[in-house]
Amino acid sequence: MLESIAASLPPGLILIFGALLLPLIPGESAPTGESADGIWPLSGKSKLGMRGILMLLLPILGLAQMWLLPLGHTVDVEVFGYALQPVRVDRLSRIFGTIFHIAALISVIYALRVRDTLQNLSGLAYAGAAIGAVFSGDLITLFVYWELTALTSVFLIWAKRTNRATRVGMRYLIVQVLSGVLLLAGTLFHYADTGSLAFDLLSLDGSLGHWLIFLAFGIKAAFPMLHSWLEDAYPEATITGTVWMSAFTTKMAIYALARGFAGTEMLIPIGAAMTAFPIFYAVIENDLRRVLAYSLNNQLGYMVVGVGVGTELAINGAAAHAFAHILYKGLLFMTMGAVLLRAGTVNGSDLGGLWRKMPWTTTFCVIGAMAISAFPLFSGFVTKSMILTAAADEGHTWTFLILLFASAGVFHHSGIKIPYFAFFAHDSKLLPKITGEAPRNMLVAMAIAAFLCIAVGVYPAPLYAMLPYDVGDYSAYDLTHVVTQMQLLLGSAAAFVFLQKMGWYPAELRSTVLDVDWVYRKLLPGGLRATYNAIDKGAEKTKAAVGRAVLAGVNRFGQMFRPGDRSFGEPWPSGETAMWAAVVLVAYLVLSIVGSQAG
Repeated sequence: MLESIAASLPPGLILIFGALLLPLIPGESAPTGESADGIWPLSGKSKLGMRGILMLLLPILGLAQMWLLPLGHTVDVEVFGYALQPVRVDRLSRIFGTIFHIAALISVIYALRVRDTLQNLSGLAYAGAAIGAVFSGDLITLFVYWELTALTSVFLIWAKRTNRATRVGMRYLIVQVLSGVLLLAGTLFHYADTGSLAFDLLSLDGSLGHWLIFLAFGIKAAFPMLHSWLEDAYPEATITGTVWMSAFTTKMAIYALARGFAGTEMLIPIGAAMTAFPIFYAVIENDLRRVLAYSLNNQLGYMVVGVGVGTELAINGAAAHAFAHILYKGLLFMTMGAVLLRAGTVNGSDLGGLWRKMPWTTTFCVIGAMAISAFPLFSGFVTKSMILTAAADEGHTWTFLILLFASAGVFHHSGIKIPYFAFFAHDSKLLPKITGEAPRNMLVAMAIAAFLCIAVGVYPAPLYAMLPYDVGDYSAYDLTHVVTQMQLLLGSAAAFVFLQKMGWYPAELRSTVLDVDWVYRKLLPGGLRATYNAIDKGAEKTKAAVGRAVLAGVNRFGQMFRPGDRSFGEPWPSGETAMWAAVVLVAYLVLSIVGSQAG
């Protein structure tokens, strides 16, 4: 009975339809007092309520329904003569669906004090759309969910209800919708070429449709030069909205690349560049949530490299690293959200010493930092090593070296910089104003994510069992992996200490770091305004010049009919003489024609 019900319902719809029910369920009234991004109250106890219970049940029910679907299960339908497959269950879609449900549950727990229905509805529907996308067996269904993730997630930015959030949200929406338009255009070209809408392995073989689809995936995966929407939007979302957003959009794109473009060699240098360039921005960035956004971009690069290498070990590594990344990146965003909630800022220049008031948040942040830095016994180590090994095994030496360099950089900006400047640097002037720890529900969410970061690192077998391919006898904990990684981490820590002692490490300053988004935020609008003003001024000058010329011509023409203005016998200018000669000639020709017709 349960299996038949589960088989008839596409994964993700439980979250989407459940989210639509939230406005119909009375929520707990928001008490008066201090608030931040719709979180009520900042102190004291908060009742769970019927709405909170429903929010908790939705991801649990969705996960159970998804796991009731057997591997190989598909749902095929025909719509307007097109063969669609809204559900396809295999090992690749199942592992992404599993971590998406877990991320949704953790995000719900983190957001239980949010009394803003818009945020709660948007977050759950957003998660449901991402889950639906990874189970799509055709490109049209993928497109529908692809655009739905954009339309739902943008409200997590707009829910902040500031002018800046409104502008950022609009830029984010334009980029995300553009990705969907490219996906749809590519799908139409692909259908015209092949007569099929199946979402299977594609290739960059000169097909315009495949290139458009590749570009659509690249935008959401934050490829270099297409990445700045991520750093522009994520830090501007609400405290809970950033946690939701960190889990789904970009990892949905990684899934799409693994499904459609596994083994595409172009992805290897693209991914390598993604791991390297965000490091330099993250080191000098002051906003710690923006540092995490750059770090997210960096971690995506490892997954893109894994997809590009395309071997079974590499695809396993990309999927496993996406799983681990959602957990530790969400944990780090949650800790910074707690800091923002209590301190009112996440600027490194304004923070420090918070471990005294927020010891649990500090502990969870350190665990997330160690996981993202790939310390042995933490989740990042057992997943990132698969990608590094796959790259080395296939002879991509330079890529392997870049990934090692990027690993050291990650430890600098996320493993050391985030916890050090937020919790352990000089005591902040804000410290006396901080009233205590994060709310209990936030601590519970962080504790679950931290536990999973450690559990996966200590005992990765359950994760390895879910991967798309059999891992065989692969083990991350061989002597070479452990020694190499510890040398890398210790060397990076020593470099950080040396740079700090010498005063060479970039200081945390109030500043704005310019990235590619400056082009469309400032340069392009400014250029368009300047061009418009120049054209407008040019048009005014042209109209004035034409007016003067016409007026002069009229005056000159009038003078030709006032011969008395000249002295008797004074010769006319040659231009006027020629004009009157032409007039007389035309009159003669007309009279001649009339006369000949009359005759």
